Amino acid sequence: MSIKVKRFRAQPMSALLSGSGELGGLMRMASLIERAQQELRDHLPEEVGPHVFVGGYRQGRLTLITDRAVWLTWLRYEQPRLLAILQRRPEFESVLGFNLKVRPIRPPKAPLRQSRQLSTTAADEISCCARDTEDPRLKRALERLASHAECRQDPDGAE
Repeated sequence: MSIKVKRFRAQPMSALLSGSGELGGLMRMASLIERAQQELRDHLPEEVGPHVFVGGYRQGRLTLITDRAVWLTWLRYEQPRLLAILQRRPEFESVLGFNLKVRPIRPPKAPLRQSRQLSTTAADEISCCARDTEDPRLKRALERLASHAECRQDPDGAE
């Protein structure tokens, strides 16, 4: 049994983005969603605009995503007006309605940084241990650890 390798020819970008390719359809859908997003943002009140996103288009329905339930409720009442605004543009005549979804945006939490302070007394003890240690790697590690002590000024002005 032999296995024949098929050699595919590289296609020019214009062929990939043309009407018949899958990538072309995806690019058209992305630009359509972007235009819908811009059209809605132009007609939404200032306080609502940053909270509404166009999530997709499927079977004649545009999916609108918002980050809070209060904006979803507002969108439910405004559906007929927003649909009329969109349908004025020829590329959105086929939009029959909206699917509304709430997807809360949770900002990423940076892990709390626990800064530890090494007293000068502890640093002196670690330095003494480093002097008495014969292993060079351990000695360097202890010296590095001792160097993390904060240099605090005494009330007399001495360190």
